[in-house]
Amino acid sequence: MTKTFKIVSALLIMLILLTTAIWHQYDRFMTTPLIVNEEGYVYTVKAGSNLQKISRELYATGLSSLPPNYLYFYGRLKSKAHLIKAGEYLIKPGTTLPQCLDLLISGKVIQYPLTIVEGMTAQQLINMLVADTRLKNELTDTSLKQVMITLGHPDKHGEGEFSPETYYFTAGTTDKEILRRAHLMMSEILEEKWKNRADNLPYKTPYEALIMASIIEKESGIAEERPQIAGVFVRRLQKRMRLQTDPTVIYGLGSKFDGNIRRKDLTTDTPYNTYTRYGLPPTPIALPSKESIDAALHPAPGNSLYFVATGHEGRHIFSDTLTAHNKAVRKYQLKK
Repeated sequence: MTKTFKIVSALLIMLILLTTAIWHQYDRFMTTPLIVNEEGYVYTVKAGSNLQKISRELYATGLSSLPPNYLYFYGRLKSKAHLIKAGEYLIKPGTTLPQCLDLLISGKVIQYPLTIVEGMTAQQLINMLVADTRLKNELTDTSLKQVMITLGHPDKHGEGEFSPETYYFTAGTTDKEILRRAHLMMSEILEEKWKNRADNLPYKTPYEALIMASIIEKESGIAEERPQIAGVFVRRLQKRMRLQTDPTVIYGLGSKFDGNIRRKDLTTDTPYNTYTRYGLPPTPIALPSKESIDAALHPAPGNSLYFVATGHEGRHIFSDTLTAHNKAVRKYQLKK
């Protein structure tokens, strides 16, 4: 065996060992999952961050046990280093470094849900958003009037003008952005449904239909009852009868309402007291659902002019005459 052959053999063995070591490390890199618990880990890519910094952060925080240069060189080799997008990402259990890089490139940032509940007031909505720590706070004066000015609608009252829905948002979203989205959605819904309204309704504008929808929303949470309630109110308007609905009185009382409505409240005149005034109140009284808007624009036909709560599952009894209504009141309300 010549000296040259020995050298070549040694070099070949070294090359095999080096190749094996490199392959072993590459396999570790490709298959070793990041160290996260079963809930996952929320990792934030800041604006202007780069792959080298991200690689070091993953190692420094204990998420990765592999040298930080592995991910950096892999990203450069695959020409992916410059494709990373800022935002919050949920790293799930079992995620490897290459998969993590693909996640950060995908832009599939965490979407947080926020539900605006039908029947709440616009002020309650504003207060809820301001208190939500997931949102970036931009509203300083949180009165409804000022908020509408801030949103660019100083001529609008604001009540009822935000659509109850579940919205999804990403980190950095502001309370003002959510309000803009909800306001735009309500405008689009109302415009579309107004185009397909029933004939001979006592509303001159979509806004009047929105007012009616808000009253229907507060009167019943039973979906199938809403068209019936709408029918009662529409017929009362057409017959020049007062609406006589408690929710409008309560809205007019504002902070004075303590949970109980009294005879004095029903006889004290306010712009929202439909026991003392004819027609619709000046504004909506709550945020109505799409179903309540549908009911306002497609009331059920019939002859009923009255309804009273039965005290069972939130349901009501409908009556065509005052005599029948009084009888229902005695039975269900006075228990006589």
